[in-house]
Amino acid sequence: MIDHFGINVADLPRAAAFYDSVLGTFGHKRLMDFGVAIGYGTDQPQFWISTFDGVGANRETHVAFTAQSAAAVRTWFAAAVDAGAEVLHEPRLWPEYHEHYYGAFVRDPDGNNVEAVCHTASPDD
Repeated sequence: MIDHFGINVADLPRAAAFYDSVLGTFGHKRLMDFGVAIGYGTDQPQFWISTFDGVGANRETHVAFTAQSAAAVRTWFAAAVDAGAEVLHEPRLWPEYHEHYYGAFVRDPDGNNVEAVCHTASPDD
């Protein structure tokens, strides 16, 4: 059900040092680092920390749900938009993550960044 999730932090270097240490005790490590977002895991990044200017006390959460296909991502996205979600990113391939990463992002009614993702999509999907 949950593919990955992320939290926003006020001080990324401080948070990264903390998570490098504590997640390392479980054998997890940094797998991706974009400078403003860091992904931790063993085989794939499943926990993310990130920051942006103006982070306040009520920071959004990011949760990604696993979808079985690109078509399922599109169906999920249509249902989210029909339910009133704000569109953050329409369904598409995200090759910067990996070549088969197909995802869509919306903001839920409480302001959280919610995603559906399929890891087996192709450009023809």
